[in-house]
Amino acid sequence: MFPLNTVLFPGVTTPLHVFEDRYRALVHHLLTEDDPTQRVFGVTAIREGYEVGDHGVQSLHTTGTVMQMTEVEQYADGRFDIEVVGRQRMRLHDLETSGPYPVGLVDILEEPDTPEAEAEAERTLATFDAYRQRVGELSGGLVLSGGLPRDPTYLSWSLATACLLTLPERQSLLEAPDTATRLVLLRRSLVNELRAMKAIPSLPATEVARTRWNPN
Repeated sequence: MFPLNTVLFPGVTTPLHVFEDRYRALVHHLLTEDDPTQRVFGVTAIREGYEVGDHGVQSLHTTGTVMQMTEVEQYADGRFDIEVVGRQRMRLHDLETSGPYPVGLVDILEEPDTPEAEAEAERTLATFDAYRQRVGELSGGLVLSGGLPRDPTYLSWSLATACLLTLPERQSLLEAPDTATRLVLLRRSLVNELRAMKAIPSLPATEVARTRWNPN
């Protein structure tokens, strides 16, 4: 397990800098796996105000993401830069912190099929287009550009990464029971942001996430 102060999503590629001893030990363990597809670990967001070592599983949100380490660079002082891609959601039931790195007992969460997801994807993508056009107008340049996946599920994960959201909002998206629900939540957040920009015509603190979606 690799607790973080953020939420990571399936299908999204993310760089991580590893400097703590226990997570260096985790990377060393992953590198003992000959099959790269088995170099996996769990990421869950740390609840505000907690330290993982002191409070165990209660310090973490219970819904997280299984990540696969795809690239690694080690420095002379033992630090690592790694690149990981989200594979699927998981639910954390227990956390053991007495070893060299945290180990969790988890279940994998499946993404149920929702027939209405296609229609919700079109609506949410249209709202996102209006959102990035407005942000571009305020910034005086092209922002949040680039292609997006057409699959509704991966679209929802990609937009969840790209949009300016708080950690609780991102966690709510990760915990959404299905793709259609997640797209509705995303659209509501975008509509609220558009209303805020109309009421206060200044550029929000939006930065394009330096991550990539990946259908792994």
